[in-house]
Amino acid sequence: MYHAYWNDWYSGWGWFLWFGIVFLIFSSFGNWGYSYRAHQKYDLQPRKEALDILSERYARGELSRDEYALMKSEIAKK
Repeated sequence: MYHAYWNDWYSGWGWFLWFGIVFLIFSSFGNWGYSYRAHQKYDLQPRKEALDILSERYARGELSRDEYALMKSEIAKK
């Protein structure tokens, strides 16, 4: 029996296997894209360390020299 396009692979359940493979490929790329976008928004600004924040406050004049030295020594102990 000759079939022009449909051979024995496609006449049974073989086509269902290909739909499954295509579905797995698309869902894998979709999952990768979602997780990439979801984690990208947390990497926009680098995290500031406690000493950086303290130095900024001292530069703005919010802390005196003694307060800055005391807080800096406490941070260094941790």
